[in-house]
Amino acid sequence: MKAIDLNAVEFVSLLASDAPAPGGGGASAVVGALGTALGNMVGALTVGKKKYAGVEAEIRDLMDRCTRLQAELLDQVQADEEGFVPLSKAYGIPKDDPARAETLERAAVEACKVPMHIMELCCESLDAIAVLAAKGSRLAVSDAGCAAAMVRAALESASLNVFINTKTLRDRALAEEMNRRCLDMLDRYGRLAGEIFESVKAGFFQ
Repeated sequence: MKAIDLNAVEFVSLLASDAPAPGGGGASAVVGALGTALGNMVGALTVGKKKYAGVEAEIRDLMDRCTRLQAELLDQVQADEEGFVPLSKAYGIPKDDPARAETLERAAVEACKVPMHIMELCCESLDAIAVLAAKGSRLAVSDAGCAAAMVRAALESASLNVFINTKTLRDRALAEEMNRRCLDMLDRYGRLAGEIFESVKAGFFQ
């Protein structure tokens, strides 16, 4: 059975075990999906309300985007496992095997791809959450702030699953390019998530 098909209790127990996957990447994907779903909920509590009729079409479009992102993020749980297991096996190759270094290099590059994609999906999610926080139902604004905080956590967590592998790469040009892409996302979207959270929080003290 795929990890994502387990119930919540089973998934958490598996995550806490010594199984090679799910790990940080899979957990990041789940957290990102949960945060995105909270943003989607803000939309669901906004549409159909007379007060928000002027933004209903925009909110519905954002809900469609969030629904797609939720599904894509959950798909990354299995994808991350498939990307990491070969790396785990490569570390088991005897150190005197002449093919070990090249095998590890290829596996490490592959293991970076899914967490980088998780980051990209989180960035898309935060773009949607920013609008939902600004234009969605005020009764659900705390959920928009929670959504931003959770997706930011997923973004940051996924980045560490890239950096641990780029550090080992012999191709430093490729490593630095991947690091740059991740750092750019962390800077831009970490800031956006923080702005959403602080804006929501400030509204409770006015």
